[in-house]
Amino acid sequence: MSEAVARVGPPAAPSEGEQRIDQRIAARHADLTPQERRAAATLLEHLDDLATYRAAELAAMAGVSRATMSRLFRSLGFEDFDQVRDHLRGLRGPGGSGEPRRSDGRPDPAALAAHEQAAILRAVEHPAVAEVATLLARASRVLVVGWRNSYPVALHLREQLAQARDDVRLAPVPGQTTGEELVGLGRGDAVVVIGFRRRPAHLGDFLDAARATGARVVLVGDPTAVVHAAGAEHWLECPLTHELAFDSYAAPMALVSVLADAVLSAARRRGTARVRAISETYERLGEVE
Repeated sequence: MSEAVARVGPPAAPSEGEQRIDQRIAARHADLTPQERRAAATLLEHLDDLATYRAAELAAMAGVSRATMSRLFRSLGFEDFDQVRDHLRGLRGPGGSGEPRRSDGRPDPAALAAHEQAAILRAVEHPAVAEVATLLARASRVLVVGWRNSYPVALHLREQLAQARDDVRLAPVPGQTTGEELVGLGRGDAVVVIGFRRRPAHLGDFLDAARATGARVVLVGDPTAVVHAAGAEHWLECPLTHELAFDSYAAPMALVSVLADAVLSAARRRGTARVRAISETYERLGEVE
């Protein structure tokens, strides 16, 4: 195992009482019934304004019974919906639909830095990071896909991986669609889908199509993307921070750096030779200072 991969260890799991509701849903998602998963998805979509609803209204929006919603609350460690609301009141900006919200007052730099640090640690210490990095290092081809706010993260991952290994593509190319990018992929290839909140509605269909090619599929997203985790072989939960009006992508960018570093280390001499050749090409073309 490469040095970069080896230093990524599993995180210390917080106790149930310390976990946010989105973390609890992610941890238990595989054990939920289909109806409970629908109820959980509704909770994740409305975390920012959950206190404005009644339990019966949430059940109706999810298309499940009140009993199902109550079972979900209990399985997540809450006695009832009132306890869920109390839990949310104790959190600052727990996340939800991703709609920007105005922040009153001046931000506290120390608090912001602490939240960013916690999010970064959760992302880079995910226990599946080492396995995903090995997959990306060994794949014949890698396709990195991202839409909307996920596109800059996908672009950055593609650019970093392209320094370490051959044949890394990005989709969708501006003005194009993704269907043609899947044709020709097969066993031995990898598809990395970046799926942070406010995702396109067709993300689930794309994951199904990517898996149908025979390629190995990795999904990276915030906790609300857990509803799509079953559509990927590997699921990397990467939190966003929400202390200001707009989401911060510090943790996703840190995860990109850790993955690319591990891939370069796994590539060994071949990776080093590629980096050197790229730098020499830059110099010949006068492209960078």
